[in-house]
Amino acid sequence: MTQFSVPWTSRKPRFGPFGRLLAAIGKGIYAVATPILPRVALLIFLATLVVTPLLVWACGELFAFTLVAVGEASPAGQPDVEWGAPSTWGLPPAAIGSVLTTRATPAAGLMKYVVWICQFRIVRDLVILGAIFALFCIVPAFAIWWERKVAGRIQSRLGLMRVGGWHGWAQSAADGLKLVLKEDLVPAGADQALFRAAPYFTIIPSLCAFVALPFGLLWVFRELDSALLFILAMLGVEVVGVIVGGWASNNKWSLYGAMREACQMVSYEIPLGMALLVPVICAGTLSLVEIGKQQTGGWFSWLAFTNPFAFAAFVTYFIASLAACKRAPFDLPEAESELVAGFMTEYSGFRWALFFFAEYAAMFVVAALACILFLGGWNSPLPAAWGDSITTVLGSAALARGLKGVLFSGPLWLLFKCGVLLYTQLWVRWTLPRIRIDQVLYACVQVLLPLTMLLVLGTAVWVWVSMSGSAGWEWFARIVNWILGLIGLVFAAGFVVIAVYGFIHRRPLVGYLAMDPLSGA
Repeated sequence: MTQFSVPWTSRKPRFGPFGRLLAAIGKGIYAVATPILPRVALLIFLATLVVTPLLVWACGELFAFTLVAVGEASPAGQPDVEWGAPSTWGLPPAAIGSVLTTRATPAAGLMKYVVWICQFRIVRDLVILGAIFALFCIVPAFAIWWERKVAGRIQSRLGLMRVGGWHGWAQSAADGLKLVLKEDLVPAGADQALFRAAPYFTIIPSLCAFVALPFGLLWVFRELDSALLFILAMLGVEVVGVIVGGWASNNKWSLYGAMREACQMVSYEIPLGMALLVPVICAGTLSLVEIGKQQTGGWFSWLAFTNPFAFAAFVTYFIASLAACKRAPFDLPEAESELVAGFMTEYSGFRWALFFFAEYAAMFVVAALACILFLGGWNSPLPAAWGDSITTVLGSAALARGLKGVLFSGPLWLLFKCGVLLYTQLWVRWTLPRIRIDQVLYACVQVLLPLTMLLVLGTAVWVWVSMSGSAGWEWFARIVNWILGLIGLVFAAGFVVIAVYGFIHRRPLVGYLAMDPLSGA
């Protein structure tokens, strides 16, 4: 008989009474919230959409006011610092309070202490790191719930409906609590140190990638001149955790999955990186902030529409990113139908959840890179120049910045674009079948790799000819730009039409599901 797994050794639950207390508190909260939340679910969702941007805007204005206030109170009368630079921290609260009183700031007595604390660079770093970590936790939890709903709809079923009430919104939280409280099992013949460390080799690089990922012109924790190289390096380390986890499990199915992962990811990193060279050549920099800044002119200024090589590079990068994130049809490292669960076969509980979190976080990062490098980043399809007159109309620079951040340029636009690409990744998984490992390598070595080489060469020639300044070439490039932009508009409109059509015809399901078994479906 084939041995599918090896004997297990287990430890006592890590939480004990604390875990039982936590479970009891969660059960009590669930019992109280269940009859209330379904009635106000839509209100909570709308309030979140409104309150979250307001909180982000308020924090930004607070830090901006800190810098301006310190600058006005400086002996030279000029700001000592700029956005993103270390603030001066020599002013006492009394001096800051006098500045606030002069500017007729409400509650100046309390605000002077808040502004004084926010002078310190470490405070701002901790606040931003907390926001990054919160986003890092929210994105995988939401993506897991979203994928299960998308899979249900594609398979003509409802998906999650019970836990939490409205469309099973609390299912991810319930599953996470369950996984945290499960017993930590380690195979008897496994390398225990490497087996326990492997999940952290995958999730920590994904978290580090968020640190250098810009969400706006000023919304970046650390602006690096080589941010693209740093993020690609962090995503490349993830494969180490998968290989270590598969080898340390002492299970042949896990080892097969790890070897597939090593072969697949190392192969597809080459065309993925070469596809990203195309926007780098067009922009002339490796700084993601600078690349995003060059796409402020609206839809037709996005790099994917500037030349045909960049348009093809976007498609190539998206395909290679699916393989790099182990997503279907390139999910060979897991391959449930043939390898049980691949490299995760022997994992359970919290460590198994870390692998899943790392995968969905990496999906978000590659989607964000695609948006920043090809699809305008945090810029809306509307030209940013249209928002220059908002300040004169409103008469308030702070309100104008907030409105421009919603309509023309801001983190919300990047999150929206990432959501669209993330949904496309989910859509592809539940639409296309898994391909064989030989087909995976053939597509990389004999299709994508030569194609990306041609795209890099073509982009270099295109940029070189464009620098000549020929009037005829300028008109030709503008015509190509408009054609590619219109093609992109057709695809975007088709995406919306398909989504609206699916929403309108969501009721006629097959079999017994023609009638809604639960409310809110």
